[in-house]
Amino acid sequence: MHWIYLIAAILFEVAGTSSMKASEGFTKVGPSILLMVFYIASLSFLTLALKGLDVSLAYAVWSGMGIVIITFIGIFYFGETITWLKAVAIILIIAGVVILNVAGGHSTADAPQIGEETNS
Repeated sequence: MHWIYLIAAILFEVAGTSSMKASEGFTKVGPSILLMVFYIASLSFLTLALKGLDVSLAYAVWSGMGIVIITFIGIFYFGETITWLKAVAIILIIAGVVILNVAGGHSTADAPQIGEETNS
């Protein structure tokens, strides 16, 4: 369930960032209000996700995937350009999120801590 909360947090964060662009510096009322609603929803779901996920993992996935998704929205919806350097950066972000997921996908209660003995 915590991963579902995290996915919802990511989607609301992306919607908030898209609304931020559409608000044109808070000059358009509708997108400005949506920006605040989406960010409140995003942070609420992120808080729920943190009840069962490590903060380092959850925040890395939340911010990393948000960056990747909003980059694609920027390119395909807002007409922004992509360079080879941007593409490499996106690949590195995805790689980092995957590595963190593999390395730390357990909740803090389940994972052995540094210096802690295990029963194996």
